[in-house]
Amino acid sequence: MLKNKKILLGVSGGIAAYKAAYLTRLFVKNNADVKIIMTPTAKEFVTPLTFATLSKNPVYTDFFNPENGNWNSHVDLGLWADLFIIAPATANTIAKMANGIADNLLLTTYLSVKAPVFIAPAMDLDMYKHVSTKQNIKKLETAGVNIINATKGELASGLCGEGRMQDPENILSVITDFLNQKKKLKNKKILVTAGPTYEKIDSVRFIGNFSSGKMGYAIADELANMGAKVKLISGPVNITTTNKNIDIIKVTSAQEMFEKSIKHFKNSDAGILAAAVADYTPENFINKKIKHQNKNLTINLKPTKDIAANLGKIKTKNQKLIGFALETNDEIKNAKKKLKNKNFDFIILNSLNDKNTGFMFDTNKISIIDKNNNIEKFKLKNKTLVAKDIVNKLIKILD
Repeated sequence: MLKNKKILLGVSGGIAAYKAAYLTRLFVKNNADVKIIMTPTAKEFVTPLTFATLSKNPVYTDFFNPENGNWNSHVDLGLWADLFIIAPATANTIAKMANGIADNLLLTTYLSVKAPVFIAPAMDLDMYKHVSTKQNIKKLETAGVNIINATKGELASGLCGEGRMQDPENILSVITDFLNQKKKLKNKKILVTAGPTYEKIDSVRFIGNFSSGKMGYAIADELANMGAKVKLISGPVNITTTNKNIDIIKVTSAQEMFEKSIKHFKNSDAGILAAAVADYTPENFINKKIKHQNKNLTINLKPTKDIAANLGKIKTKNQKLIGFALETNDEIKNAKKKLKNKNFDFIILNSLNDKNTGFMFDTNKISIIDKNNNIEKFKLKNKTLVAKDIVNKLIKILD
């Protein structure tokens, strides 16, 4: 089930640290490669030697290893892992994660890791119910961390209630299901467009928009995590991806994005059009800088080629096409109209009237409308989580 999977297990300082030893053994029995990071306090509950013996790997506890004189690189650990799980995750560690505090190797690795992150909280019931803990867990969930909620049971304090870390067998099941789910798009070829386009006016100026590309890149990453081979056609952005399943094709103008989209969609199982493509471009490009003059300047614009409409026309019955609608008024009406006119299988609607959504933000609030006019509304989420919702919808219609 977990053969050749690289699992990074973080152990923080709580009595439930002994369960992490059992969890390590289960991971190894299921053929995973396991590395352990312990907080300084965790060593008071279980020795590093125990985890080293069970994992058959050195255990990481400090930034500097006095035995060999080497630094333990949190960056290297973060890049190594296919999945990072912190179990137990104490109230202290959760609070530090939620607020970006990095005072030990486990926390610096969390801030560097590229893989999916899980936490299995463990603490006394009053701490688990405390408003600060709930807010911190919610903050992590919004940031894309997966929560394996604590369960009810007898606690170290002698009290009985919520706060007990899930049993290792249950955690193994959650992790196995998650990693196996990544195969759902194996061998699927997906086209994604992302970012803005720049329409040149002269040699130094252009018409553009505020798209950061964050939503399109998050979708591409999630598709690749599910096993898909992704062609990411990207306008000019300041972000990138290291996922080996993503082939980034960089473009600048709407015309370039049109040409690459037409070319690569023909060999794709689906396309997700998240780019903010310019609707108009200057009629004439001036191959030098326009000098400032004390008079009005008129720039004639012509329509760009409609990528979505053209892909909708060539789409076969075996292909799926998904679009976005960023609206400022009559949101549902306009989105439904675009859904039909572009021949989309479903459309993702977001409104500039919602707070903390749209261009430049790390969060988004969407509604998904399908061809039968069914509307599914989602709460405000980090774009990483929004991407999961969109990809899950695609998986359903591909099935």
